[in-house]
Amino acid sequence: MASDKIQYVVALIDEFATHYGLTTSQAVHYLSQYKALDLFDRQYGYLHTQSFASNVHDLSVYCRRMGGTL
Repeated sequence: MASDKIQYVVALIDEFATHYGLTTSQAVHYLSQYKALDLFDRQYGYLHTQSFASNVHDLSVYCRRMGGTL
């Protein structure tokens, strides 16, 4: 991963954690478990042009489709 991509993903994970009242570790585990980080990696070219709020929502929806409960 390129440095800018890593920085963006870290910031997004922090935003997701804050939104759902999770620790950063819990957010990483949740997003990994339901393959949302894989999705973000594949779709980074588009997703990094969207707002953090939009991406948090979209990743949440994706996780729910994959069996998540947040």
